[in-house]
Amino acid sequence: MTHNFKELKIWQLGLEIARLSYKVTRTFPDEEKYVLTSQIRRAAISIPSNIAEGSGRSTDSQFCHFLDISLGSSCELETQMILAFEFNYFDKTHFETFNELIGEFRRRTRSFKSKLQNQTR
Repeated sequence: MTHNFKELKIWQLGLEIARLSYKVTRTFPDEEKYVLTSQIRRAAISIPSNIAEGSGRSTDSQFCHFLDISLGSSCELETQMILAFEFNYFDKTHFETFNELIGEFRRRTRSFKSKLQNQTR
């Protein structure tokens, strides 16, 4: 069953996380351009992209697989942002906002995934 990803709150949160990630990485040192900045941006883009890709699959089971990938990308991104914060590449306010968004994203995605899995049983 396909879903309209643009209507999904988890996809919208994924976009918000990606936007914040891009905003924050603009201030990173030049030496991080091809290392941490690139890694953060790829992980951030992966979150809503995998939700969009999974939403177009023919079964909810396939969609759940892409939700898992998106959740994995959120963990990867969180790790990278923790390091960047510890390196003092961005301020505490942005870090706290990011943590709130990523936490909400994970809660909502796990809940949505659980509902999909219960529908297929």
